[in-house]
Amino acid sequence: MGAEAFRALCERVRERTRRGPEDRRGTLGHLTPARVVAATREVMTGRTVSLGAPVDTRPGPDNPEPARHVMTAPEPGRRPSTGLDFARDRFAMNVHGDADSHLDALCHVLFDGTLYNGVPADSVTPEGATELTVDVVRDGVVGRGVLLDIPRLRGVPWLEPGDQVTAADLAAAEAAQGVRTGPGDVLLVRVGHRLRRRELGPWKAAEARAGLHPDAVEFLVDRRVAMLGGDGNNDAAPSAVEGVGFPVHVLTVHAMGMHLMDYLRFEELAPVCEQEGRWSFLCAVAPLRLPGATGSPVNPVAVL
Repeated sequence: MGAEAFRALCERVRERTRRGPEDRRGTLGHLTPARVVAATREVMTGRTVSLGAPVDTRPGPDNPEPARHVMTAPEPGRRPSTGLDFARDRFAMNVHGDADSHLDALCHVLFDGTLYNGVPADSVTPEGATELTVDVVRDGVVGRGVLLDIPRLRGVPWLEPGDQVTAADLAAAEAAQGVRTGPGDVLLVRVGHRLRRRELGPWKAAEARAGLHPDAVEFLVDRRVAMLGGDGNNDAAPSAVEGVGFPVHVLTVHAMGMHLMDYLRFEELAPVCEQEGRWSFLCAVAPLRLPGATGSPVNPVAVL
């Protein structure tokens, strides 16, 4: 996609999803209380499945700054005492890396000097963001989740790095799985990134990864999706757009006001959906309350 075509797509997406100038929730506006109530009817067996990957504390080609987990008590070599004591630990993470499951807040993507809905870029300060932070979703996101499995559609275990998922692919996956994405849904798109990483080992995902083609975003607009999650970055690499490294992030987070979840894990969910013959479920997303943050570690849960 050329630069001019991308700009035209960006403006078209923005116009089709435009809300009032004071809006700070973006596409979460599609997820009404009535749709939350309706989503609870997706629960049939009560089975719960984690959609987050285990936090990776090992360095690797896709994780040069791994999360750090250290025990702060008891002290090494200290003999257990009688009575009460506590084990304690500390945790630190590079939230927007290429290994760990995380949620992107609407202040994460700066494009042409602004954030979503024209919020000035200087609202992101060295002390933290002052608008569109992860606090927008402090009450969590609970709604109907839909998993579209693109490797299943193509008859392969995973998509190879650099492959791209189009709007036509998403529609074909719906037809193959007998499901339809609707207003207020949390759409999850599997490309098989996690399975490939497990089977072949990590690689430089910043340079090569499967993801959505920019034209897939119009599918999200048409269906009035509330939130998007993928088992990769959602953006493919190399980018489909010259001069724009993360076009899907620009179109969703910046133009639409859509929270993204990157590097989720669907290897437990997909077999359960296959066994039960249904690809929709109740989905609960509860990011941490981190004042001023541009994102959060996340462990969404599917309830079937």
